[in-house]
Amino acid sequence: MSTAASTTSNSGKDKGAVALRAAVNIMEKWQATSKQIENVLRISRSTYVRSKDEHRSVSLDGDQLERISLVLNIHASLRTIFDNPENVYGFPSMPNGNEFFDGRPPLDIMAGGSFIQLYETFRRVDVLRGAQW
Repeated sequence: MSTAASTTSNSGKDKGAVALRAAVNIMEKWQATSKQIENVLRISRSTYVRSKDEHRSVSLDGDQLERISLVLNIHASLRTIFDNPENVYGFPSMPNGNEFFDGRPPLDIMAGGSFIQLYETFRRVDVLRGAQW
């Protein structure tokens, strides 16, 4: 492998690790358990532990990167909708009367591990911000 290819590969791993750390930090502020985080992001326990060390790189596949992106976008939407940190970080753990959530917290739906459940949660949170972008 050439040096340029090696650098590009490491750069991608580093970016993935930064994104993963951001998503894990957000989810921890949502009061997600380690198991919920692992399920939502479809990562192993060891990857979860490695995400805590900013000097470690991680290899992530396309599905995992998409999941991380959705978590980051849910967070961005919540920051647009709410002014106070209690709602920005508390909303995912609050019971929700929306028909899709059926009284369950959005975090419980996302933690089911299905990409569709994560995406549909994002869609419903994103719709709340309306035309605020």
